[in-house]
Amino acid sequence: MSKAPIAGYVDPNFPNPNGENDAPIIIFGYTPALALGVLGVILFSISFVLHLFQVIRYRTWYFIPMCVGAVMEVVGYVFRILANRISPYNVIFFVVQYFMIVVAPVFFSAAIYTILTILVNAIGRQYSPLPPRALLITFIGCDIVATVVQVAGAALIGSAESNRKDPTTANNILLAGLAFQVFTFALFIALLAIFLWRVRKVASTTLRPFTVALVVATLLVYLRTCFRLAETAQGLMESLSSKEVFFGCLEFAPIIVAVFLFNAYHPGKWLGRQ
Repeated sequence: MSKAPIAGYVDPNFPNPNGENDAPIIIFGYTPALALGVLGVILFSISFVLHLFQVIRYRTWYFIPMCVGAVMEVVGYVFRILANRISPYNVIFFVVQYFMIVVAPVFFSAAIYTILTILVNAIGRQYSPLPPRALLITFIGCDIVATVVQVAGAALIGSAESNRKDPTTANNILLAGLAFQVFTFALFIALLAIFLWRVRKVASTTLRPFTVALVVATLLVYLRTCFRLAETAQGLMESLSSKEVFFGCLEFAPIIVAVFLFNAYHPGKWLGRQ
């Protein structure tokens, strides 16, 4: 009796090595492009070096999460390169790159939350719907919960695909984590908008370029999170997850622009050490 064909993407130009850590299909939904992997490593490395220099120069230790996130992005794209050069079927390559690229924006978000708390302290706590400490604890806590759920879901997807089991439950776990993250980040954007609206007449006009950069970077990170939610909601091997162009335009591009925005408008130049 012949075996049923395996559902999923198999690269006709890249035979499955069938190693110990190889799944029967490419969980990415495609073979990751070498060019995008190299570009990610180069650009995030440059941003990391700039952020590290700026953190030391301005002594803005509160902005170290940007450095951590940039390093994680570099590692994630290194593993996408390994998937391209060694084996796109390798589950470990998939899980590690997913973990790094999914978790890195959590550190960028933490840096954004910190900026808002500094603005609140500098301009006036009476303009913020929540006290600075409550802002940090609430949203960083929510991000931690969402990230743990997402990483668990991604690991279970890798395990299910490797063992040729139905990954639907694992995908639903991942979906729940992303939905929670999209919801809580939307709440943060609402609080940020309320604060900026309330201080529009009392804040120094010299801060305006920085606050514009902050808003744009925040919306870019949110766009990326919404893409991840839509991708997961659509399901594995569907168009959003199986075409790398969506990953490049809605994951890589928004995040790289956001991190370089904070290089150009580093809070140390505008807010000081705090």
